[in-house]
Amino acid sequence: MQYGICPLSIVPIRTLPDDCSEMSSQLLYGEHFKILEQRKKWSKIRTAYDGFEGWVANNQIVVLLEEDFQGLCDVEALDLSSDIISHICTSEGLLMPILLGSSINGSSLLKHSFEGLCTNHKMEREGLVDIAFLFVKAPYLNGGRTPFGIDAAGFAQMVYKIGGYALKRTAEEQSKQGEPLSFIEESEPGDLAFFDNNEGTIDHVGIILKDNYIIHVNGHVRIDRLDHTGIFNTDEKLYTHQLRVIKKII
Repeated sequence: MQYGICPLSIVPIRTLPDDCSEMSSQLLYGEHFKILEQRKKWSKIRTAYDGFEGWVANNQIVVLLEEDFQGLCDVEALDLSSDIISHICTSEGLLMPILLGSSINGSSLLKHSFEGLCTNHKMEREGLVDIAFLFVKAPYLNGGRTPFGIDAAGFAQMVYKIGGYALKRTAEEQSKQGEPLSFIEESEPGDLAFFDNNEGTIDHVGIILKDNYIIHVNGHVRIDRLDHTGIFNTDEKLYTHQLRVIKKII
């Protein structure tokens, strides 16, 4: 078994070992992983944070020793960049931008120094909502996990990650975490609402705000109304997502 770490701002994770393959997720700077299979140009990986699997280009990753990988796994609280854009200084003295929620713990292994603010503690609900607002107007990007492109599950995951709580990568997986609530009235800001498609598959998630509002990704990160039916788009004056279940995670 081999191990690796992301040394760049963002590295796409693809469904197949091909540059033209769909991007299913992203590695952010400092995130580490197991290498399940290695080919000449590509490696199949499983991320340490959420167990997500996919393919990354070999020239965009750095291989780690097992003890260094395990050392990152043993960290009790991740040090995460808390500004939308921060900077890493490389061993060559070059500045490299990194994005909100990047992991700083492995920077010394890469011979990098971090310049910016970071967070490493569990936040209250109000803190989660504040983080969510940092992503407002971020455009939808399938597989995205940053303020410059993000999908619904990636949005929920990153808000909770920065807040100190671990969520899985897909809405379906996230819906199996936490405690289900019977009614919207039982929910509090920071709880998660999940939505299904016509086939009954959970494919969307948003973060509940106060006064029956929800922040989620539909074209971009936006705020809409939420009721027992689902999400009511205040611009289009119609329901866009059908409510399936509400979960209390913290």
